[in-house]
Amino acid sequence: MKVEIHSHIDEIPLLDWNGLVPENHPFLRHEFLHAMEKHGCVGERFGWLPRHIAVYDRGCLLGAMPLYEKFNSYGEFVFDHAWADAYQRAGLSYFPKLVSAVPYTPVTGPRLLCRQEQREEIFPLLLNGALRLAEKIGASGFHCLFPCRQQHRFLEQHQLLSRHDCQFHWPNDGYRDFADFLDRLNSKKRKNILRERRRVRESGVALRRLNGHTASDLEWRQFSRFYRQIFEEKWGVATFNYPFFREVAQQIPDQVVLVLAEMEGEAIAGALMYCSDTTLYGRHWGTLQRVDGLHFEVCYYQGIEYCIEQGLSVFEPGAQGEHKIPRGFLPVMTRSSHWLADDRFRAPIRHFVEHERQAVVDYMEQWQAASPYKRVSHQ
Repeated sequence: MKVEIHSHIDEIPLLDWNGLVPENHPFLRHEFLHAMEKHGCVGERFGWLPRHIAVYDRGCLLGAMPLYEKFNSYGEFVFDHAWADAYQRAGLSYFPKLVSAVPYTPVTGPRLLCRQEQREEIFPLLLNGALRLAEKIGASGFHCLFPCRQQHRFLEQHQLLSRHDCQFHWPNDGYRDFADFLDRLNSKKRKNILRERRRVRESGVALRRLNGHTASDLEWRQFSRFYRQIFEEKWGVATFNYPFFREVAQQIPDQVVLVLAEMEGEAIAGALMYCSDTTLYGRHWGTLQRVDGLHFEVCYYQGIEYCIEQGLSVFEPGAQGEHKIPRGFLPVMTRSSHWLADDRFRAPIRHFVEHERQAVVDYMEQWQAASPYKRVSHQ
């Protein structure tokens, strides 16, 4: 077998790559990753240089890993600034590093791609390929962010350090409709959601839910404006852009969900979501006008309704946010795996992540106790 490093994903045939992606995971599809490279969402400007790993057998793609050479920690959502500071204090450089992730996308999914029956053979080849590349370029380490549980366990068995964090996801318990979901909540939370939705209706806002087939160029330009606006107000640099959004919508139209809010015929806000065969992922939101409850309606309640209608199992609305708990979301553990080239840093960072993991357990228990769902009697 042959392991190769690709600096452009279009060096790998689309059908071959997608043939290794389970459940039509939207962010791992060739079309999504290629659109980021094509439209400047990754590259030298943002410090994400593609270094995708591919395993071939006589020209046939058997395994792959999305991989980037990083010169900052921007857009990772697994925060290692303290590690970089420690390296700097020791007179060493933390960058470059290698990161297997979907840029700017804190979503759990496979990172080591291959057919299930070949994982025992292919997983070690992909991991060794990443570690050899790290050594070749002088990277401080290799980091696998938000891997699925099975792959995280494999990486743990190969001595990578394990970090945990928490997100809040909505589980679809086979609800017939939104009213059925509300009926499972305690009275206070149910009334609050009804009140929030009523305020949005009474404000005169109209909502439209579109996909890649039905959203027009104008509507993608409008959403892109909302997206830029929220970054200019809060987070600084908007890495995605109109050509990216439009191309992804054209390439995987059935996996795109765009919710637009309009007032007096003018679009004022929007949320962009993507779906796999089982899960809805909330990704971006922006607004030009403040309306009470609009964020919750567009980003959460529309997504919950969509999951119920389409029979999707889970709604992952994005990172962080305890305010999601009263609206039906529950704490879920996320994971990341880390290999450090310098032996001197492994012990102190192992100590750090052990304490961090316990803090995450305590945090999750705290918020699990605040569940908005009715308590089930077992008498």
